[in-house]
Amino acid sequence: MKRYDICIARLDPVQGSEMGKTRPVVIVSDDLRNQLLQTVAVCPLTRQLHPAWRSRLQVRCAGQTAEIAVDQIRVLNRTRLARKIAQLSARDADTLRRLISEMYGEP
Repeated sequence: MKRYDICIARLDPVQGSEMGKTRPVVIVSDDLRNQLLQTVAVCPLTRQLHPAWRSRLQVRCAGQTAEIAVDQIRVLNRTRLARKIAQLSARDADTLRRLISEMYGEP
């Protein structure tokens, strides 16, 4: 499990407006934490596109257009993750890192 790997994850059960079902997620926690902890920080992917939303990053995953939902970032137990299906490109990883910093970093 490495940062920027895209894996299939079971997100149910959910509450309220959380994204659910089994879907791809991108791991955003750093590699050291991924090794030491039983949890990982992830952003889910969706095929429901919202190009005008600044909290989303459009990417290609498994040959399809998808969005990384940075506004839905969450922590999962590693047991919710299944197989790795892809990895973000260096360019997309850099853009994702900047977007997370803009949304959750110091102003």
